[in-house]
Parts: sequence; C-alpha cells; structure tokens
Amino acid sequence: MRIIMLGPPGAGKGTQAQFICDACSIPQVSTGNMLRAAMKAGTPLGRQVQEVVDRGALVSDDIIVALVRERIAEADCGGGFLFDGFPRTIPQAEALQAAGVAVDAVVEITVPDAEIIKRMSGRRIHPGSGRVYHVAFNPPARPGLDDQTGEPLIQREDDAEDRVRHRLDVYRRQTQPLIAFYRGLAQSTGLRYLAIEGTGTVAAIQGELAAGLGIDPAPGRRPQGPGPNLG
Repeated sequence: MRIIMLGPPGAGKGTQAQFICDACSIPQVSTGNMLRAAMKAGTPLGRQVQEVVDRGALVSDDIIVALVRERIAEADCGGGFLFDGFPRTIPQAEALQAAGVAVDAVVEITVPDAEIIKRMSGRRIHPGSGRVYHVAFNPPARPGLDDQTGEPLIQREDDAEDRVRHRLDVYRRQTQPLIAFYRGLAQSTGLRYLAIEGTGTVAAIQGELAAGLGIDPAPGRRPQGPGPNLG
C-alpha cells in the first residue's frame, strides 16, 4: 500500500505512521532522512543537494521528487511505502503525479489548533536522557524535575507557544491546501481519502485507521492505549 499522511505538527502523525508501517510491513519514507542519506552517500543527487545546502538555498522540488523516485525504487518499497513530510505543497504533489508515482490512500489526522498548542507547549524534556514529560498528561513527580535524576527539565524552543503558533500558520499556508487537492482526486479517481479525528485515544485512532485502510495490526503488536494521541 502506498500512503501519504497529512496533518499539522503535533497531530500524532508519527505514532500513527509507525502503526501503519508495522501493520502493512512498509517503510516510512521521510524526505529529511533521504536528503541526509543522499549527501552522506555522495550520490549524484546527493552532491546536488550538498551544493544547494552549502549555498544556504532550498532544495528544489525537482531534486526532491528525483530523490523520492530513487528511494521508492529500492527493494524495501516493493510492497508500498508511507510518505512522511512529503509532499508539503501543491507543486510537489503535482510533480509527484507528473513523475508517475501512484498513491493508494491519503490519511489526514485532524486536531484543533487549541489542542495542538496544549499538547506541544506542555511538553518538557530531560536533556540528558531524552525522557519526555507533559505538564498535564504525563507530569513528573516533582514539577520541573526529572523523576530519575532530579535534574531540571527544559522546554524545547520549538515547543514554545509562539513557535507552535508559527508552525501552524506555516502549515495552513503551505500544506493545508493539499487536503483540498487530494480530496478532489479522491472524488475523480480510485484514491482513498481518510480523515481521522486525532483527539481520541491512540487505540481508538488505530482502530479507525485499520478499518479505513482495510488492514490488521502487525503480528504481535496491539493498539496502544488508553492515553491521548501525543506522538
């Protein structure tokens, strides 16, 4: 199965993407990982990416799509793939179509802005271990301190409320138009479009995904729960 996942930052896409990949035995294809891998490998495309990065410019859609086509031609994508963070814009989606890359389903995780701000701005991190807390959903035993070491927790810059609001604004401007684009395709083609409310429990959301995509949970893996979908 070939899947695109859409949704704002903090909607829980990472948790649900992992569930889908496990259940379908497909890889999660991230453009960020592809760019880093191509530069490290020194492939012809990787050298192009490196030159662009060294200039401080943005990698063009043509290069991104070429990297995507190269990645999904690898053996582990033979049974499908899940695009994470791609496409981000209408031009990228159109370039993907023009390149002949077919997609079976688009999954949109929807969460109100107020809930996303609450989720992300409430996260606290222990820098030494990476342990994650949340002031409302998973608070430490002592406010502001790591349970195991007693060391101070921090709030990442990207989790500050003003940064979260900015990221949501960027998402609305650049990526949200893809929702209308793919909904239109679903009406005119065999593309499957699923809009899943992301404010329920992880287990409930996974159940909706499994039903909508016609998949079973991966062997030995059960839907998580009962907590909120924070991943």
